[in-house]
Amino acid sequence: MSKDIRIRKGLNINLVGAAEKATSKAVLSNVYAINLDDFHGVTPKMIVKQGAEVKAGEALFFDKNNEAMMFVSPVSGELIEINRGARRRILSIKILADKTQTGFEHGSFDTANATSQEIKAHLLKSGCWPFVKQRPYDIIANPDANPKAIFISGYTTAPLAADSDYILQGKEKELQAAITAMGKLTPGKVHVSVNTKSNSPLAGLKGIEVHKITGPHPAGLVGTQINKIDPINKGEVVWTVSPQDLVIIGELLLTGKFNAERIIALVGSSIKSPQYYSTKMGTEISTFLYGNGVNDDNFRVINGDVLTGSKSRPDGYLGFYNNTVTAIPEGDDYELFGWNKPVFNKISTTRAMTFSWLNSKKKYDLNTNTNGEHRAFVVTGQYEQVFPLDIFPMQLLKACMVKDLDEMEQLGLYEVAPEDFSLTEFVCISKQPHQKIIREGLDLLYKEIG
Repeated sequence: MSKDIRIRKGLNINLVGAAEKATSKAVLSNVYAINLDDFHGVTPKMIVKQGAEVKAGEALFFDKNNEAMMFVSPVSGELIEINRGARRRILSIKILADKTQTGFEHGSFDTANATSQEIKAHLLKSGCWPFVKQRPYDIIANPDANPKAIFISGYTTAPLAADSDYILQGKEKELQAAITAMGKLTPGKVHVSVNTKSNSPLAGLKGIEVHKITGPHPAGLVGTQINKIDPINKGEVVWTVSPQDLVIIGELLLTGKFNAERIIALVGSSIKSPQYYSTKMGTEISTFLYGNGVNDDNFRVINGDVLTGSKSRPDGYLGFYNNTVTAIPEGDDYELFGWNKPVFNKISTTRAMTFSWLNSKKKYDLNTNTNGEHRAFVVTGQYEQVFPLDIFPMQLLKACMVKDLDEMEQLGLYEVAPEDFSLTEFVCISKQPHQKIIREGLDLLYKEIG
């Protein structure tokens, strides 16, 4: 039995450059990298030394705060570089891949008869536990916690984001194995959200409660779904897993091997033929970026979608959690009197000399220009128009900025992650870095209250 949820507040950002539903195999990368910034709050401790030979799925390092939590290599090869920063903090790890790949054998696992502790131990040892995130704090889940529910969003609404229905086709067996395991890790329910009109492989799985979601972005964000289905109160914990990560977990449980394969969407108006590519985590972005050519030389590569992704170089590396790479024009040009004339080629939630509201389905070729400078918060009511959570967004942002722990708690910081404020950041006329503010607030709350 499914439960229908309709999200009314939000904003769909329709951009030029959506991926055609065709998948090509990306050129094999010579070097693969693990960026430690992908694992927020993790303090790494290396297991193998530079120059060592490793297999795909073999542990490279563990978290000092939880020594059972292993992080594994996506490929087999030689560990050629451990890049360190201030105070010898590890920033990234690079592996020169073998031409013939060999995998580390984690052994078969009987999920049906395993206990929750055995499942946790297996996922921790095999390197799959980092796929499980927790709220509050939006960090890798604490395996000692007892989540009241687990949430999985199979509905993508972010601009140009990879279509979950497409990339999950034919993965029902792996998905079911992972869902069976997830169901044993919580006394509550495993909530799966899909679009009302979609044909998602997730909807037919056993052991889940299906929710059919409609509405504009951020309806597809798991934070929006948690807020509408089972909100988080102080002292409660929920876990989240992305659908494509479920496939990796399920394959490990079925075969005993960690398969770091990813189906990624290469999108954006700077790409001549946007489409999907089959590759691996940590691959060089250049191995698929130039496969179909680019429209111009002055463009920005975004590791992720345009709202939540991070700036990358063309020779950068695919993020651990990302299944979208976006390329859009670099906005380093400025319009003369652009603030004082009608605007037809940009998206705006206001009707002051802008006309995007006349045609909600029109697609735009936007660049990275912020169209304004950073300034103090201006009270306009725009945030509330696109923010569907039962939270006061501006008040929460200000509480984080002044580091008022009591206000942060009372205003609902436990429920949110930085991505939940990506849309308010997009419409912000004050050009405030909302996601950064929320991340710093969550870190402070975790440090002081834990």
